[in-house]
Amino acid sequence: MDPDIRKFQQAMRETYYERDSARGKWQTVAWLLEEVGELSRAIRKGEKGHIEEEFGDVAAWLASLANLVGVELSDAIGKYAEGCPKCGAVPCRCPQPRG
Repeated sequence: MDPDIRKFQQAMRETYYERDSARGKWQTVAWLLEEVGELSRAIRKGEKGHIEEEFGDVAAWLASLANLVGVELSDAIGKYAEGCPKCGAVPCRCPQPRG
């Protein structure tokens, strides 16, 4: 996968792993969810600059959580590299859920 993702996750590990470990994985999940909420609000309000900032925060907390649980993000997202992991198509041809 993209080596930049590995570099980003490594930078997060070097910068924050000690603090993240002390905080623990469940508190890190809580921080990630808070950032997702802030991203949602920024999108709803249409705040372009703030949206980008919040995407960065979500990515940072996701990388921190992945570090705590021993997951390489570049490996985890690899299942999407060749298209939809369910139907294999690009674009996805899976039936839309009803609801």
